[in-house]
Amino acid sequence: MRDSLVIEGGHRVEGTVKVSGAKNASLVIIAASILAHGRTELENVPRIKDVEVLLDILANQGCLTEWTDEGTLAIEVPDSITPESPYELSKKLRASNLLLGSLLGRKREARISMPGGCDIGSRPMDLHLKGLQALGATVSLEHGYIEATAGRLQGGRVYLDFPSVGATENIMMLASVTPGTTIIDNAAKEPEIVDLANFLSAMGARIRGAGTDLIKIEGASKLKAVRYAVIPDRIEAGTYMAAATVTGGDIMIENVIPTHLLPIKAKLEETGARITQINGGIRVQGTGRIRAVDIKTLPYPGFPTDMQSQMLAILTIAEGTSVIVENVFDNRFQVVDELKRMGAKIKVEGHTAVVEGVKHLHGARVKATDLRAGAALILAALAARGQTVIENAYYIFRGYEDIERKLTGIGVKLIN
Repeated sequence: MRDSLVIEGGHRVEGTVKVSGAKNASLVIIAASILAHGRTELENVPRIKDVEVLLDILANQGCLTEWTDEGTLAIEVPDSITPESPYELSKKLRASNLLLGSLLGRKREARISMPGGCDIGSRPMDLHLKGLQALGATVSLEHGYIEATAGRLQGGRVYLDFPSVGATENIMMLASVTPGTTIIDNAAKEPEIVDLANFLSAMGARIRGAGTDLIKIEGASKLKAVRYAVIPDRIEAGTYMAAATVTGGDIMIENVIPTHLLPIKAKLEETGARITQINGGIRVQGTGRIRAVDIKTLPYPGFPTDMQSQMLAILTIAEGTSVIVENVFDNRFQVVDELKRMGAKIKVEGHTAVVEGVKHLHGARVKATDLRAGAALILAALAARGQTVIENAYYIFRGYEDIERKLTGIGVKLIN
């Protein structure tokens, strides 16, 4: 896989694109499959780098994984699984921390290397550990590893100081096989949380309230393997919606759940895009003029932090001045320096970026600093005059399945 993308800007995108399964839902559901006895079969899992790394970790533990001829991911977990996530693999993937709850639930012990992934700021594990300890787990931090054991687990009540998605997921996985009732207060509400709850419920867990700030889980003694289809990726959908907006294009986006896209849809419509729902899909028409808007990222159902960089790219060519406040991660503005190389006018102070729209961007050699920054640079390159070379493109391949094929399918000019 090559490590750069070269895009010739100034072309209007047009056509149809089909969204893949959700990256973040797939990762946690793959982790949760460790809890099942039998052969789990997962449909709509994207074949992206992050998924492949997680499957490598599972293989290292002794799990058997394979892609079937129809593209379904099959996972079998032997009783002899090694409850450890090694450093060399974990450092590549933040979501490796989700194995903490599932391994504890399956093996009653876990040794997880402190995870890596995109450098978008502090993402501490304290809420994860607090939740597991509330259910009776003993947790320690030793030499860069989180070591956890479960003597006598019992359901309990956990209040999360912040609605952390990962902490909510880890607690849900462990609680689903823990005797008694577990209640998570101030739980994350993201669609990926609901998808995990639906998966665990299909396996035999008893979960109520997913999608609200209070989740109630009745522990089951054993979970069975099932066949399950992962939800579509709302951030991938949002990125293609942004592509139509920034180029004045016209794209039909298939395989979406429109309610998951409401925060993104609202902001793109504020910029002037026309968005309509057709036969379960979304049609996005850019008007050629982009209005300035203000954005504050918030946990779901607020505007997603994973779409902030993409909106930043659009607003570089908006008419007027926009203000973006990042409330979730403290290092989400690394892409600003790269956009400035393309002619953007952006000032950053703390968690706030002030974007003064310019008439046009120009192609340049830039580098992706994380997954969503890479997506933002693609959008900027589409709108720019001339060629843009995006280095560190492996960040993009981590989260967007078949992105080169999908881009060329809607008329993007990729230079080999």
